[in-house]
Amino acid sequence: MKLTIIYNNEANPNLKSGWGFSCLIEENGKKVLFDTGCEGPGLLYNIKELGYEVRDINVIVISHQHWDHTGGLFDVLELNNKSEVFVLNSFSEHFKNEIRKRAEIKEIKSEQEITENIYTTGLIKNEPDEQALILKTNKGIIVVVGCSHPGVDKILEIAKKYGKIYAIIGGFHGFSDLDALRDIEIIGACHCTQYMNEIKERFPKQFREIRAGDVIEI
Repeated sequence: MKLTIIYNNEANPNLKSGWGFSCLIEENGKKVLFDTGCEGPGLLYNIKELGYEVRDINVIVISHQHWDHTGGLFDVLELNNKSEVFVLNSFSEHFKNEIRKRAEIKEIKSEQEITENIYTTGLIKNEPDEQALILKTNKGIIVVVGCSHPGVDKILEIAKKYGKIYAIIGGFHGFSDLDALRDIEIIGACHCTQYMNEIKERFPKQFREIRAGDVIEI
């Protein structure tokens, strides 16, 4: 399994950065795009610069309906109307209808398989509601989160049902119960994480800087 950070607040040289998050997951020939950053041009630029083609994306999953995770979605769908788009059933009808005009939509309420070895947590109730991805690998479970508005602890509790947590990557928002991260081997906190410095200091060996262009292969 290969994870490539497409969009983030920080970026490697020659890539665009911005307030938002997007990650491309490759597994058994499938390409799953999780979130789409805050704007389309930068997202599309990074996809191309990293050697990918938008038309090759099979599945798009949107964690929650905030602009910094949905901003590039319709730009992607303009170039690829064959992707399945997985959104929470609690998203606004207007937003879902705009997707339906361009692509096939799948509404998510509960935990389910997205594609082989990739699962959604299902709808985690909050303001806003959110979903995260659970990836099964030979090293354990990788959790990919958007902003973790419901709390990293709640997301991890769901993910633990699938196996031991090996890594968590994405935005942690205001999560401060750092004990919950203690046994995780890779902590890739980025984007909206408010306690970044505290996580670095507490887990210097486990913490991993995350920038657009970074690749994690399992």
